[in-house]
Amino acid sequence: MTFAPEPLDPDDDRPPYEQVASSLGAAIRTRRIGPGEKLPSHKELTELYGFARATIQRALRDLEDEGLVVSRKGSGVFVRNRTERPAGLRPYVEQAFSSNAVTIDFAGFSSETLHGALQEPLDKIRVGRLTPSSITVRILVPDMSVAQAAPVRREDCGDDERLRARMHDIMVGYTRSIRDSMSELSHLGLVPETRVDVRVHSGTQFFKLYVINQEDAFFGYYPIKPNKVVAQGEAIEIYDLVGKDTVLFHHSVNDSESSSGTQQVQQARMWFDSVWETIAREFDLDGH
Repeated sequence: MTFAPEPLDPDDDRPPYEQVASSLGAAIRTRRIGPGEKLPSHKELTELYGFARATIQRALRDLEDEGLVVSRKGSGVFVRNRTERPAGLRPYVEQAFSSNAVTIDFAGFSSETLHGALQEPLDKIRVGRLTPSSITVRILVPDMSVAQAAPVRREDCGDDERLRARMHDIMVGYTRSIRDSMSELSHLGLVPETRVDVRVHSGTQFFKLYVINQEDAFFGYYPIKPNKVVAQGEAIEIYDLVGKDTVLFHHSVNDSESSSGTQQVQQARMWFDSVWETIAREFDLDGH
């Protein structure tokens, strides 16, 4: 990509970093730099605009805070894919498995989306295209043996053990499948070390969170919507937590400790660890 910025207005009295951010932002919005494309390096941008490196860094940080770009440590700065869905989880999960030591922390309702996102990288491990030496997955989900704010009966918003038993079975099914897939990789000698831990907590999970390799965080909200499900042979009208349409917002660690992305990932890690180490309880997938 050869990027030539529009000349800056010599009469513009804004700080230089704002002028650079405005120029780059305009290029991104008009797709002169397209979605997914890499921006010129810091050195190239200093030469293009004639400002100091610190000015370029500040401008890029403003663009990241605005959600136009994402900084990938060691790789550069890339234009976000500006779609209805701000971030796609699957490419980042697959990219994570190219690392030597893979870590995934998930907090959510059932781990169904995580289960789906893992299938392609696990297939690539099986055929030798990805070769991590260790995989550690921590799954944090609500304890369906206690009453929840949702799912509940639609008629009176009342707790229903049948609904909780249904969600419990769904959660166990997906998490057990994840664990068994990881164990298979270890037993076949494809990944020397794998570990899947599941813990439960008593609160309702109104959002989903993924922290991948300690460097990328994805966060999204579960909306509450009317639904109709079959539980223990009976159709029940309910208010349900719906995850399939959840929009995920992506934050990434980059070179600046003070950047919004870095702080978001740090806070996500802090929140997950705080719950995991305090009020979360170990859950035995085989002893339920």
